[in-house]
Amino acid sequence: MGDSFGSAWWRGYAAQLRAIADARRPDRLAIMPLDETLEALGKQTELDEGVYDVPLAGIVGTVARAGDFDREFRPRNRALRDRWEHLTRTSADLPPVRLVRLSEMFFVEDGHHRVGIARARGARTIRARVRWISTVACALRCLTLADLPSKTAERMFLERVPMPDDVRLGLWLDDPADWFRLADSAEAWGFRRMLAGRPVHSRDELAEAWWHEEVRPVLEQVRQRGLCPPPRDIAAYLSYGLDHA
Repeated sequence: MGDSFGSAWWRGYAAQLRAIADARRPDRLAIMPLDETLEALGKQTELDEGVYDVPLAGIVGTVARAGDFDREFRPRNRALRDRWEHLTRTSADLPPVRLVRLSEMFFVEDGHHRVGIARARGARTIRARVRWISTVACALRCLTLADLPSKTAERMFLERVPMPDDVRLGLWLDDPADWFRLADSAEAWGFRRMLAGRPVHSRDELAEAWWHEEVRPVLEQVRQRGLCPPPRDIAAYLSYGLDHA
C-alpha cells in the first residue's frame, strides 16, 4: 500500500542512498527548520492568512520536528509508525493542518503525519490554516540548508541597501562574499554621489537611485555589447559592472 509507514520510510531511505551515490549533498534532502531559515532571512511582519488549500510541493519545512521527516515528509523515525498507521485507517474528518508561510515556503506547525500521508497518496493540495511571516530576504521554495549562509549575506545586504520587492525577487548570488562586495559598492556609489552635490537622505533612497542610475545602465551596456550575462541581473552587474569598470 502506497501510504503504509513501511513503504514511506523505505522510499525516504532509498532517496538518501541515491543522493550519496550521486555525490549530491545529503542536506539537499533535509527538511528546512523554521528557526534557522528565519534567522537567515530576517523576520519582519506576521499575519494570519486563514484557511485555504496549500500545494503539498511547497511544504518543505517544519517548526519543531526536523529529525522525524525528510524534505518530502517521508518518515525518518521508526517511532512514528503507530501514529502514521492509525491516521491511514481513520475515516474521521481531520482538521486543517497548521502551517507557517515564508513567501514560497511552507513549514508545518501541526499535522506532519497528515502532510506525509497526503504526499504518499499522491495528493496535490492539503487544507491548512496558514500564518504568514514576511522576511527581509526572499524565501524561495528551492532553498536548502546549504543556501542559508548566502541568504544570511543577502539579508545583511538588503538591510544596508533595501531594494523594492519587485527587484528582490531577481536577486541571487551563491557566494556570501559577493553580497558584501555589492553592499560596499552601493554605499561607495552613494558617497560619491553626495560628494558631487546630490545627497541621498535615506537608505531606501540610496537603493532606488543606485539601482536605476548605476546598475540598470550597466546591464543595458551588457545587452548592447552582445555579451551573454548570467541569468540573474545582480550577477551580471558584479561580473561586468565591478570587474570590468
